Amino acid sequence: MKVQFLGSGDAFGSGGRLQSCILVENGERQFLVDCGASAMISLNKYGIDPNKISLIMVSNLHGDHFGGIPYFIIDAQLNQKRKQNITLIGPTGLKKRFDQVMEAAFPGFLKSKLSFELIKVELNPADQFVVSGMSISTFEAVSGESDIHLIYRIESQGKIFAYSGDTDWTDKLVTAAQGADLLVAESYFYAKKVKHHLDYRTLMANYSRLGAKKVIITHMGQEMLEYLHALHCEYAEDGKVFEF
Repeated sequence: MKVQFLGSGDAFGSGGRLQSCILVENGERQFLVDCGASAMISLNKYGIDPNKISLIMVSNLHGDHFGGIPYFIIDAQLNQKRKQNITLIGPTGLKKRFDQVMEAAFPGFLKSKLSFELIKVELNPADQFVVSGMSISTFEAVSGESDIHLIYRIESQGKIFAYSGDTDWTDKLVTAAQGADLLVAESYFYAKKVKHHLDYRTLMANYSRLGAKKVIITHMGQEMLEYLHALHCEYAEDGKVFEF
């Protein structure tokens, strides 16, 4: 697998970073994990062909993880003249939120006939789903909201990629990360404790339990960015590529 961070920032663009968006290449297959509001900027900046992306997985329905989808769909229809199907995967509530956000961003567009099929799949925690030869397992993140947030574990051709999304510490991360070639975990803060988000010190206190071969932190706020020099693990930057 090849992982490229198209956006490694928080909701506020701290440090000038774009919002959460990760491009994963798995053989000839390309897909996005999260699609923040700045995703189309990222795709254009790094020369990514949107027509090669067949799947978008979102960990939660916040704008910095989900808000780029309307622009991706509009671009696919009007600019790319897309014919290939797109599968959109996310937590329960995805279909309703998609309609709401699409109508807010481009009123009336939902009445248009698309040139491609958009397949929307809602997953609950502890679900398993197979798409394009990949096995996707989901775990419940700690969000403190009525909306479900998901942690993903993706297995394909002997490789395992795990992704935390937004979450407070939970032992579900240990389950999702066990034996993973790569775990990408949010680390919004360095030491500050804020509900429903991870901080670096908590993550490092549980590092040995995670069982992942490599851990990369992302979704860093301003306080976290001030401590990059003190980190004992790798961190994401916009455009950075990792292969495993």
